Amino acid sequence: MNSKDKTPMPASATGAGARPKRLSFLDRHKIIETNATLLLILSFLVVTIGGIVQIAPLFWLENTIEEVEGMRPYSPLELTGREIYVREGCYVCHSQMIRPMRDEVERYGHYSLAAESMYDHPFQWGSKRTGPDLARVGGRYSDDWHLDHLRDPQSVVPESVMPKYAFLERKLIEPTYIEDLIRTQRFVGVPYTDEMIESAAADFTAQADPDSDYDAMLERYPGAQVRNFDGQPGISEADALIAYLQMLGTLVDFSTFTPDASR
Repeated sequence: MNSKDKTPMPASATGAGARPKRLSFLDRHKIIETNATLLLILSFLVVTIGGIVQIAPLFWLENTIEEVEGMRPYSPLELTGREIYVREGCYVCHSQMIRPMRDEVERYGHYSLAAESMYDHPFQWGSKRTGPDLARVGGRYSDDWHLDHLRDPQSVVPESVMPKYAFLERKLIEPTYIEDLIRTQRFVGVPYTDEMIESAAADFTAQADPDSDYDAMLERYPGAQVRNFDGQPGISEADALIAYLQMLGTLVDFSTFTPDASR
């Protein structure tokens, strides 16, 4: 600029009196990201608010699980079979949770109810399906099919990657600790009665013997299936596991079930 030119420059050009630049959303977010203390405080507030929104309504509900007719605690033999199911890691490849979507309902049956898992500790919903869902497997296959499937899965499902469990048929079991197992289940909330605990060993044996006096057992566990599941003398782990599998999804009569509209 010529030294003789005394014309002042506009304020916008010199910066004098210019308005400060407004921070964009990303600039504001950058402040939070680069300030560990501020990020921690805001994260804590968000988690607290979210937790309150989820938990607070539960204080006004007497029960978060809709009671469904037919549901009962597992019989001693079924409970033993469930323990074997968990021990062998069956839940890793098989879920027990049918989602309320058309493709799942058409393939597996009625969607799963919360009440169907109310006596599971822990529940067996699963998160992966290497094999099919088992929530409604009860009654779909014969005992012989289950035996063949345990002995040699590929003999009934050629593409199966399931390992062989033939040893379950050879391992005989006794109800030595069944009372302790049922007492533990009652401790975590399963409504087993004193009568159920006292009769646990007898009920365990009666369910696997169709020639036994099993009427009292059926009164305690309605709908329990009574038979020699593996067709061999004695009670094997295969008997217990098949008794558990044949019960899954059979306790609720979905032809008469009406869901609670408030749930």
